[in-house]
Amino acid sequence: MGYRFIPTKVHGALDYIVAIALILAPWIFNFANVGGPAVVIPIVLGIGLILYSLFTRYEWGLIKVVGMPVHLVFDVLASVFLIASPFLFGFADMAANVWLPHVAVGIAVIIVVIFTQTQPGTTVEAN
Repeated sequence: MGYRFIPTKVHGALDYIVAIALILAPWIFNFANVGGPAVVIPIVLGIGLILYSLFTRYEWGLIKVVGMPVHLVFDVLASVFLIASPFLFGFADMAANVWLPHVAVGIAVIIVVIFTQTQPGTTVEAN
C-alpha cells in the first residue's frame, strides 16, 4: 500500500468522530452566537459526512453502495469547501475561534485522505 497506511476501518471511525465534532464545532469553539454560514456550514457538512459514511463500502458503512475511492473524493471536496468557506462567506476577518476550526479541520481531513487506503481490508476468519 506504500504511503497509504491508514486502514479504512480507522478512517471510518474518524469519519463519525469528525462528523460529530463538525456538528458541535460552533459550541466547542464558542462561535454559535455568530450565526449564519460560519455556524451552518460545519453542521451541514457534519451531517453530510455521516450520511455518505453510512453508504460507504467499508467497515463502518451500513448500506454499502459507495466505493471508498468515491468516499475519499467526497472528503476532499467537502474539505476544500470547508477551508474556503471563511473566505467565500466573509467570516475570515472574525476572531480565530470562528474561522480557524474550518481551515484546520479541512486541512486535517485532506491529510488523512492522502494516507488512507482505498480498499477495505480483508477479514481473516478463525478456523
